[in-house]
Amino acid sequence: MSKLFPKCPKCNTSHFISFLKHAHYVCSKCGYLLRLDAAIRVKMICDKRSFTQFDENIRSLDPLEFPKYRDKLDKSIKETKLNEAVLTGTCRIKGFPSTIGVMDPRFIMGSMGSVVGEKITRLLEYSLGNFLPSVIIILSGGARMQEGILSLMQMAKTSAAVKRLNDNHLPLFTVLTDPTTGGVTASYAMLGNVIIAEPNALIGFAGPRVIEQTIGQKLPQGFQRAEFLLEHGMLDMVVQRKQLRSVLGTLLKIHSQRPYSYH
Repeated sequence: MSKLFPKCPKCNTSHFISFLKHAHYVCSKCGYLLRLDAAIRVKMICDKRSFTQFDENIRSLDPLEFPKYRDKLDKSIKETKLNEAVLTGTCRIKGFPSTIGVMDPRFIMGSMGSVVGEKITRLLEYSLGNFLPSVIIILSGGARMQEGILSLMQMAKTSAAVKRLNDNHLPLFTVLTDPTTGGVTASYAMLGNVIIAEPNALIGFAGPRVIEQTIGQKLPQGFQRAEFLLEHGMLDMVVQRKQLRSVLGTLLKIHSQRPYSYH
């Protein structure tokens, strides 16, 4: 996003960066939603100077000594200036307090290893301890295979944290962006009290090609895209990027007016 004239990955149209920022990084020609890093998302969603990050220094290890995994981690840390694929903290959205987690596609495609699962769990536990609702902006290729069963166990851990939040009448609002796949979809992504998606986001567990090869059938048009999932009851709403902050603010306002919202 640092180039003066970035190109749309879909139609290859060049955009002046100032105009693209004003359009919320949506291509004016074909409507493609460019993938955003976590810092840009925070600026778009959170009230100005309200975001306070925590757990930023936690880093993944290489428990299985998986070939070249350490090198991949070091490269991602250097390129993104992040220690992991999710940014977590507290903020205000339209004046309403919340915790927020934002996944970053530049860090091994937002995949969930043990540290991502730990940071999401700590985020939800902080919400519980401080009686705050939580918002998670999701973009992920799924569980991180380089950590084996340790990454898969994050599905259970994060799901249990969501359950504790719900048991105490605190909501989780999830925003699914392109793509939201694998173990992240199979855990906290689809456990939000209100599940929002950006237009045309790819959302699913396995990819369409894998499913077609497995069942030997042609999939319906638009299968696993946000609009298809909304039509079939898997989502609560599909929201344009420019309206997302306003929608989240409205949801937080509704929650704040419930009698058991804050202790």
